Amino acid sequence: MFRLLGIEIQKLKNSRASKVLIITYFTLLTSIALIAAIKFDIGPVQFHLAEQGIFNFPYIWHFNTFIAAFFKIFLLLVIVSMISNEYSNKTLKQNLIDGLSKKEFILSKFYTVLTFALISTVFVFFVSIVLGLIYSDYNEFSIIFSDLEFLVAFFVKLLGFFSMGLFLGMLIKRSAFAVGAMVIWFIGENMGYSLFKWKFFRDTDIADNIFQFAPLKAMWNLIDEPFSRLNAVKTLASQIGEDITSDYGLHWYEIAIVLGWTFIFIYGSYYLLKIRDL
Repeated sequence: MFRLLGIEIQKLKNSRASKVLIITYFTLLTSIALIAAIKFDIGPVQFHLAEQGIFNFPYIWHFNTFIAAFFKIFLLLVIVSMISNEYSNKTLKQNLIDGLSKKEFILSKFYTVLTFALISTVFVFFVSIVLGLIYSDYNEFSIIFSDLEFLVAFFVKLLGFFSMGLFLGMLIKRSAFAVGAMVIWFIGENMGYSLFKWKFFRDTDIADNIFQFAPLKAMWNLIDEPFSRLNAVKTLASQIGEDITSDYGLHWYEIAIVLGWTFIFIYGSYYLLKIRDL
């Protein structure tokens, strides 16, 4: 594993674009802390976002993983460009000539994907711990380390998303087109979901039950939006007669679906490489 991962790290070190994207990604993850500085006045009311409890334990695990997941596109660009460079620079063929098997080649990419997801999760963990210790009203040990399931969801979400990027990179071979394919896939899923939800099966859960198995929708379901959990939002909703109730928990079948897609994408990448004439 470490030998194969070392090969990929060396390639990333030699790619200026990849280094810029990786640095940008982790800088943006750190910038979550800037949310604490958001203040504005609405008439006589002074609004300070950090005082709304977004950095309270254990809510911070939900909020930070939800926000951080939006930045994953930067590492997706690294992954698809990594595959594209293998074809354009003919390093893939050279690696195979030098004795690397096709299985080892795909494993080296998967280990890179796994490492990106793991480091991202650990990074968000430490950012959240620091912010929570500074701003949280609750610092009891049992409260700090409750709801860590959102970190598990974050890790699985990134793993599935990056594996999908790897598959599309192997399928299309060009980074720009692979990212474009991801965007088209996203639009297609959402259009299909909207048609089922609002036209064919309105006022039922049929659309949700079907599209929970779609890859991007399944990844989205791992971490539900956290904003409706805020007391300010609940108070506002109650004032207009709305009752916000949601299941924010992480379920085993949601993880299973995304891990299933991860396996399909990784095996699909290997299958594509196996049948192609290089």
